[in-house]
Amino acid sequence: MVVRKIISMKIFLISSLLYLFAGSVLASPEIQFWETSKGAKVYFVPSNDIPMVDVRIVFDAGSARDQTAEGGLAGTALMTNGLLSEGAAGDDAQALAEKFEAVGAQFGNGSLKDMAWLNMRSLRDDQFLKPALSNLKNILTRADFPKAAFKRELERLKIAVKSSKQSPGSIASERFFKELYGDHPYAQPSAGTEESLGKLQLKHLKAFYKKYYVASNAVVAIVGQLSKTEAEKMAEYLLAGLSSGQHAPALPEVKPLTKAKTIHIDFPSRQSTVLMGQVGMARGDKDYFALYLANHAFGGSGFGSRLMHEVREKRGLAYSTYSYFSLMRSAGPFQIGLKTRNDQVDKAMKVIHDELDKYIANGPDEDEIQDSLKNITGGFPLRIDSNKKIVEYLTLIGFYDLPLDYLNTFVASVNRQDKAKIDAALKRRIHADKMLTVIVGAKAHK
Repeated sequence: MVVRKIISMKIFLISSLLYLFAGSVLASPEIQFWETSKGAKVYFVPSNDIPMVDVRIVFDAGSARDQTAEGGLAGTALMTNGLLSEGAAGDDAQALAEKFEAVGAQFGNGSLKDMAWLNMRSLRDDQFLKPALSNLKNILTRADFPKAAFKRELERLKIAVKSSKQSPGSIASERFFKELYGDHPYAQPSAGTEESLGKLQLKHLKAFYKKYYVASNAVVAIVGQLSKTEAEKMAEYLLAGLSSGQHAPALPEVKPLTKAKTIHIDFPSRQSTVLMGQVGMARGDKDYFALYLANHAFGGSGFGSRLMHEVREKRGLAYSTYSYFSLMRSAGPFQIGLKTRNDQVDKAMKVIHDELDKYIANGPDEDEIQDSLKNITGGFPLRIDSNKKIVEYLTLIGFYDLPLDYLNTFVASVNRQDKAKIDAALKRRIHADKMLTVIVGAKAHK
């Protein structure tokens, strides 16, 4: 299915292995890199602890490319990726799923604003791995785009989009991106709109696939019980049926807000959903580590954050509140969010504004910095404690052109931050007087 697109197929043997060996993985992976004969970037980490192979293939083919696709219709990227596993090489979706299941393999695919991907996990033994790879290759390079599946999945997506209009969170998020990004490709909802889906045709998906699912636009990540030679052959094999093509062009620069703006969408609910934020930063930004630490103390560490203390614990204005930077190829948003009673919106927003003003002016105190450092660096090993997590990091490193030693130097990069660097980054990058605020909820009577 397109709407809920992760297909998971397990047999007892693979489930048992995953349970027993999930934590067995290289603590500090040494990443090997090369390019295929057709120009795809490959990132490989050998792991001999468990007899498994994880493969993830990522394309610069997320919804940010919808505008430049044939038709320029929102939802094209999502539907294209979803239809890949609905029929390939003459097999329908059920047959494809059964082929993975027969060898205990797991398959998944999906797309976001920046990227689209396919991934597979298989036992290393050739009797399991080879048929799983053949099935994955067919889905990637011999997609049939069946008409019946297109109609079925399009209707499901239309229903999902229509249903999202009854969700305050979905309404707030869509409007937030629309207002923050204007005419930038990030402004469009990845799932499309009722209008765009009404115009979407199968030919648009085929054109999108032909343009963006090409080797030069791909990053391949492999982790598992393989030699480099075996991994090289695997990457060449999987992408052999794709054209070389060209890498997708750079996305336009995001224009920051020039003034504050507040939008209140009336909605019949007892609570209001509030999103506040601004343009943040892109992956690889020079201020990333300083702002990562700053946000962790402010609203990124759950009950340990300043926002939770001031909004929930001291005043009881919300069950939860948070802040985060969403990192993308172009500058993603910095966002603060909460849900509160309709009659408490103004009070809650005042607390957040006051705390943000103080935080920008004075920064975190030394205790907050030390607690954040310990939390982030102490928890980092858990981010790379499985092959699945490592293969996902490899595709991030490749897709966003991060250095090969990114994982090995992450902790040191965090530890190099101090109060002076954090305070300077906050003052440079966060502008409390130019925040976008979107509120979805019944307007309280005054």
